[in-house]
Amino acid sequence: MMTGEPCVLAFDLGTTTLAARLLDRKGEVLAEGRLRNPQYVLGSDVVRRLEAAQRGEGERLQTLLVEGMDALLAELLRQADLSRQQVQAAAAAANPAVSHLLCRCPVDSLLYPPHKPVFRQGLSLEPLSLGLDLPCALYLFPLVSGYVGGDLVAFLHAHPPQSARTLYLDVGTNGEMALYHEGRWLVTSVAAGPAFEAAGISCGMPLGEGAIEGIALEADRWALKVVGGGPARGLCGSGLAQVVALARREGLIDSRGTIVDAASIETNLSRYIVEETGERSLRLFRDAVIDLRLTQQDIRSFQLAKGAIRAGVDCLLKRAGLEGAKDIQVMLTGALGLSLPSEVLKRVAMLPENMLENVHFVAGGALRGVGRMLLQKDGVAEVEGLARSLKPYPLSGTPVFEDAFIKSLDF
Repeated sequence: MMTGEPCVLAFDLGTTTLAARLLDRKGEVLAEGRLRNPQYVLGSDVVRRLEAAQRGEGERLQTLLVEGMDALLAELLRQADLSRQQVQAAAAAANPAVSHLLCRCPVDSLLYPPHKPVFRQGLSLEPLSLGLDLPCALYLFPLVSGYVGGDLVAFLHAHPPQSARTLYLDVGTNGEMALYHEGRWLVTSVAAGPAFEAAGISCGMPLGEGAIEGIALEADRWALKVVGGGPARGLCGSGLAQVVALARREGLIDSRGTIVDAASIETNLSRYIVEETGERSLRLFRDAVIDLRLTQQDIRSFQLAKGAIRAGVDCLLKRAGLEGAKDIQVMLTGALGLSLPSEVLKRVAMLPENMLENVHFVAGGALRGVGRMLLQKDGVAEVEGLARSLKPYPLSGTPVFEDAFIKSLDF
């Protein structure tokens, strides 16, 4: 890039992971990176962080987040060999809780019914007020409600519907989803937990070198797909889903998600079931350095996450009268990697079977939307108009969701 040529900066501020991109004015990605949201030290989920803010930790939560953003920006600038002064425009999308913590807004209205945000409109934030070293303002995407945020708005902005019926899923610690039907939007969110990003998983790690991102069966042995091609050092979100699906297919896990007794397995795959002190686990990889196992609790965490997503989808489709519809396009983004085979989605029962052939994976959906907005002449107006058109459908704690959730836990 020529010295002095401007670029734009896009952030996706997730509960578990912060992601960012630098783009040139033609939309080419100059650098991209991710890191763990430093706010995790005060809670793995947004409720714990909001409660920490209530206890007087709001300033620290804001500082941790901004420090993470600044570290990520510094790394992108290093990758692209650019200076901060070349960043001409910047924007960020986040869920309502992270948005409030970034702005140091009061959080009581998010924590307690009716769970309303302090603000909904997009905000232009002065970097000095945040402690962020930027030569331009940071635009924060608008919110839809207390549980649907700018990250979903950004994802929808990245990929306007091309079909009369389209379901959008942003899978992460918060599973946000939107249904486009008959020219109108219905949106909701479910608390999935961090399992899709492999956070809280005993051998979990972010997608990166050494992460198991896929698995297959060769004869009677695991064939691991490891980022970088070296020895496995952990399991990322896509790898977790594929391991669970394969173990379910081969009978190592029953339909209720329980690791079975090794003696009941008639193949050599039984050797991957380890039982110590009465606890069973699946051994994925072992060498002189590390012993990677997927525990029963890990599988339960995945079940809770996928069950929440499935229940949210079922409730959304039922509300629109589209149960059983086969012509719904599905746009899936978030923590599960670039793609998952439809067989995996079927085995873990995360989506209705009739939708599996219409799933399209989008890498970095929210980041794409933030970048698209920054490069458009009327991007802010488009984004804010889109946010106003989204109709919230509250699900959390409702009997209809609780019933659907219980039914969605099994594989």
